[in-house]
Amino acid sequence: MEQFGYSFGNTVGSGHCWGRYMLINRKSGAKSTNVYARIYIADRGLALRLFLNQIDEHREYIEKAPDFIKEVFVGKAADCQNCRRDVNGNCRFRKSYTIDGRLINKCNGLTFKFRELPLQKPDESIKLFLEFFPKKTKRTTV
Repeated sequence: MEQFGYSFGNTVGSGHCWGRYMLINRKSGAKSTNVYARIYIADRGLALRLFLNQIDEHREYIEKAPDFIKEVFVGKAADCQNCRRDVNGNCRFRKSYTIDGRLINKCNGLTFKFRELPLQKPDESIKLFLEFFPKKTKRTTV
């Protein structure tokens, strides 16, 4: 992650209910505290959880992605259960997007957790991460 400009700040935290430990990855050198990814370390292995937005902008990538990636976006896991009592049909915890012509609603508190990727498929982890968080090049001024 560091080669792409993200760091866990050399801090290993408690994974709470997600795993024994976790690494919280943020943009290196940025003032923002936005979390882009968490890596959970549990007794049963690693999990990568990405904090993704604007899913529809990445529809083509997701629709062509290998099944183990696509399943996280289209499968039943984290389906929205309308648990937050929507106000006027809006839920700040809901992620809504369309894949393969189907409207999908996921609960943001549970979404985009990849169990297979970190160790078994590191190249796919990198491709997925860079799809949503492309490495930015520095602008040159003339």
